[in-house]
Amino acid sequence: MIKAKFLVLDSGKNIGFEIAGHSGYSESGTDIVCAAVSSAIYMAVNTITDIKQVEANINIDEKSGYMRAVFDENQYFKYEDILLGLKKHLLLLEESYPKNLKVSYLEV
Repeated sequence: MIKAKFLVLDSGKNIGFEIAGHSGYSESGTDIVCAAVSSAIYMAVNTITDIKQVEANINIDEKSGYMRAVFDENQYFKYEDILLGLKKHLLLLEESYPKNLKVSYLEV
């Protein structure tokens, strides 16, 4: 199962996310759930860092399916909508594949 946690400050600001695991929907290379999640995550990170030019602390371990991205809280206004879109996308995937994806929130 893929576990997606959105990192939220006590102020309510979502400043990043942590993704871990493999969906187990099908074998590696043909898993549509992993592909959908990976594509969405990388698009969000690349848009925030490369297009919006927001500083980020990113840790990736592709073998284990782990990524943690924490964005500069002071530039929240630049990426708030992107993370809201990512959250909406992942929640819709979770509805379709509840045995393969779990979305939650972690106060940091």
